[in-house]
Amino acid sequence: MAKHPEASHIVGGVDSHKDLHVAAVVDHHGRILGNASFATTRHGYRLMLAWMRSFGDLQRIGVECSGSYGAGLLRYMQAAGVEVLEVTAPDKHDRRRRGKNDDFDAESAAHAAYAKRHTLTPRSRDGMAERLRVLRVCRKTAVQARRIALQMIQTTIVCSPDKVRDLLRSMTRMQLIRTLAAWRPDLTAYRDVEEAYRISLKSLARRYLELHDEIADLDNMIEAIVKDLAPELLAQTAIGLNSAAQLLLTAGDNPDRLKSEASFAALCGVSPIPASSGKTVRHRLNRGGDRAANSAIHIIAIGRLRLDTRTQDYVARRIAEGNSKLEAIRCLKRYIAREVFGIIMRRHKEINQSQIAA
Repeated sequence: MAKHPEASHIVGGVDSHKDLHVAAVVDHHGRILGNASFATTRHGYRLMLAWMRSFGDLQRIGVECSGSYGAGLLRYMQAAGVEVLEVTAPDKHDRRRRGKNDDFDAESAAHAAYAKRHTLTPRSRDGMAERLRVLRVCRKTAVQARRIALQMIQTTIVCSPDKVRDLLRSMTRMQLIRTLAAWRPDLTAYRDVEEAYRISLKSLARRYLELHDEIADLDNMIEAIVKDLAPELLAQTAIGLNSAAQLLLTAGDNPDRLKSEASFAALCGVSPIPASSGKTVRHRLNRGGDRAANSAIHIIAIGRLRLDTRTQDYVARRIAEGNSKLEAIRCLKRYIAREVFGIIMRRHKEINQSQIAA
């Protein structure tokens, strides 16, 4: 393709979808140069990149939903050495004025990337943290399914005939599950009420045990990845496997995209928000950010309040200075975020150096 004669520096924008991505290109004056659609395949990504570069020197690309529909495009563009920005929100005034279609969304993404507003550097999707994320998503759904299976067992037992219920009344959870899984009901007698209950309870118990084993296997994989990524994190007081895994996910495979530990604190929702008025000078809790990371830091803070004397002394000192306990915990969570970010960044540099040396 011959390059467009009017533009030398151009910026792309992509409205991502499941089967088709819609792309737009703007020049260094913010003018729209073209729109096109491409398949969500490697060949389609290659055609999109060639099409964008035909207009001039491609500076960067703004992509909507780079963590879901645009994940494949993100990996391809990063491998090709193209800067990709996540477009966080469409321009509401522009959408209200022009309406909505895929071409407009792609053009809005291109304008946002051109002005670098409503954008951020996305997490890369090809490292250990991405593998950790996928395994944790699988584990989360398995835990939910196991809980539902247990609830169904308990509900079914409550409604079962007295002869079945009396056998199971005094058992602990695992005794109950293993007893039910070992039952041998007559599968041909499913028209009988009691046998139907036995068949149902056996099926639910076996489902529970299968999910229990699946979760244990996933926990072993997750633990191995967390220890590879940041073993020092697990050595800290009150930082367990799940909390460490969540904080590593929040930082991602490219934590250097975060400009400072303050930006990591904001991402975790533990940065102080000014709430001053008149003669009152105070800060409040940040209700934004990654709430899963905020929950992990809160769990660490509560654990340290119970186990660590230095943390107990710190909170007591803050309360003596006139802060409420909630405000003291807010300050504590900010310090934990600083500590965690330092550990993650040190380990990230060590991994990068070892890869360069290899």
